[in-house]
Amino acid sequence: MRTQHTPSAIRRTLNIGILAHVDAGKTSLTERLLHDTGAIDRLGSVDAGTTHTDTGTVERQRGITVRSAVVSFTVGTTRVNIIDTPGHADFVAEVERALGVLDGAVLVLSAVEGVQAHSRLLMRTLHEMRLPTLLFVNKIDRAGACHDGLLADVRRKLTPHLVPMTAVRGLGTRAARTVPHSLDEADFRTRVAETLAETDDALLARVVDGPYPTAAELRTALADRTARGLAHPVYFGSALSGEGVAPLLDGITGLLPPAAVPEPEPAPQPRGTVFAVEHTASGARSAYVRLYSGELAARQRATLHRREPDGTPYTYSGRITALEVVGAADGTGHRLTPGNIARIRGVTGIRVGDRLGAPDDEAHRPHFPAPTLRTVVRPREPGPGAAARLHAALRRLAEEDPLIHACAEPDGTTSVLLHGEMQKEIIAAALADEYGIDATFTPSRVVCRERPAGTGEAVEELGHRAPAPSGHWATIGLRVDPAAHGTGAAFRYETELGALPRAFHAAIEETVHAALRRGPHGWSVTDCTVTLIRSGFVGPVSTAADFRGLTPLVLARALDRAGTRVYEPYHAFEADVPADALPAVTACLTALGADIAETTADAAAAWLIKGTLPARHLHTVERRLPGLSHGEGTWWSRPCGDRPVKGGA
Repeated sequence: MRTQHTPSAIRRTLNIGILAHVDAGKTSLTERLLHDTGAIDRLGSVDAGTTHTDTGTVERQRGITVRSAVVSFTVGTTRVNIIDTPGHADFVAEVERALGVLDGAVLVLSAVEGVQAHSRLLMRTLHEMRLPTLLFVNKIDRAGACHDGLLADVRRKLTPHLVPMTAVRGLGTRAARTVPHSLDEADFRTRVAETLAETDDALLARVVDGPYPTAAELRTALADRTARGLAHPVYFGSALSGEGVAPLLDGITGLLPPAAVPEPEPAPQPRGTVFAVEHTASGARSAYVRLYSGELAARQRATLHRREPDGTPYTYSGRITALEVVGAADGTGHRLTPGNIARIRGVTGIRVGDRLGAPDDEAHRPHFPAPTLRTVVRPREPGPGAAARLHAALRRLAEEDPLIHACAEPDGTTSVLLHGEMQKEIIAAALADEYGIDATFTPSRVVCRERPAGTGEAVEELGHRAPAPSGHWATIGLRVDPAAHGTGAAFRYETELGALPRAFHAAIEETVHAALRRGPHGWSVTDCTVTLIRSGFVGPVSTAADFRGLTPLVLARALDRAGTRVYEPYHAFEADVPADALPAVTACLTALGADIAETTADAAAAWLIKGTLPARHLHTVERRLPGLSHGEGTWWSRPCGDRPVKGGA
């Protein structure tokens, strides 16, 4: 299918994501959608590194998607902005970042490999975010492709309420073809009605007692249940051949709800989310923004908000020097309206996750899982300025991915936080390709956190015309109190704000946040409130340096008196194993500190094990599971918070 359109025909916008386990074919599907709708003239190839969404050197070389890319096509009067997201589990944070700006999603499965571990993680995330989702079963023309068994697995492992929208002929051969079902067919109408009735008592009553719903009523009901995430239409096809893609396009435009546009209001404040940042070869930075209300235009001043990793709120503003609406024709895309996505330039310091709107606007604030690994990066060939160049390059990469927290260490090295080991390879390749830096990484360590166990106070005071015992011309008193989990670190005042010059206040607050990065046990201290309870200075003698030098000493004593407890990250997991492997797998999990919540058998003679596991043992389980389960076990996990270290501080 090749369609043409004119800008004036666009009446609505739909922002969707393509998600999948790695190698299921999502990038190939994106290429096919772009080609079949006339957005591109020639199909790119993942193997050849010529796809339109994988533009980075690493992505082209490895044939995987690392960062979200935004492309656009048009079907009829609908503009579809499509975000091609990473498929590898190490980049789940990038996926969740993209999901926060979507109206719907397409989850790609492989008809050969079936429901893979990461597919379960993705579907669970889609459910949690209540995103309308279509399923596309790819590779029907490959040997070993499955239909009925795959649908049974999807119902068991992903979601129960499926509506297969196409039949397949010649499954598993190069001649495989799809035939769209129609609600004008009595059998299909019955299957759809019975599936939807499982989610709607009123519809169930009509199926049982009559009058039986009409085709038009079922079409409306299917769109409604899909939009609410209660039903999931399934399409079979092949991204490489294009078979089955036309019905999928019909489903995208007919069943997924378009971007919600608010009612007109007088001069609404722009509200939106920055979900991707990229740099050009010349070093210029551009950012992708999804807008929810208000308008943005070039030369307009924008105010954005973020929370730093330690929980500190930060507000800044800048003038937009250039704005291009994704998918708009030349000359029509310089004003961003609600529901659309634009690439903007000119705002200095913009980062992924920053928000347009009020500082306390949580409606569209993205939630990212915290990284659980830490590694130290060093230049392979130390030399004058090598460590500084490496640190600057890592900070720039962190601007594109804020979950890679680059932090300077006391010994001059730089540490970064990661979600998985593959990110090391990606960062190393980016450093080499973009900055000419050959870097080495230390073995990853799991990232723990410290939280105050109680309240502690410490004060150090100036003497009469003499510095404090530490030698600083300053008086500082600090109290540390525990705060609710997830609130980060906050700084408060009990002293009068005018009691100190503004520079001294800033020196104390900034130093408190910096000092909390390394607590008594060596980990970052979080979920606490630090309050300034005493302060003093001596006229022209005291300087900001005195307050910067004294603050960490007083804070350390206050933390020591409060006491801190070390918490380690945990993952919730599900393992699918054959019945004869159950004893060995559960014994391995128990030995590694797992808490097994339940074990259940299914009709396929397999056992599903659910529980939680310390993140430090995650890779051990993943390495041992294939041997323990004869290569038939599958594993799913994701971060689920943290717990006190057993027997630790």
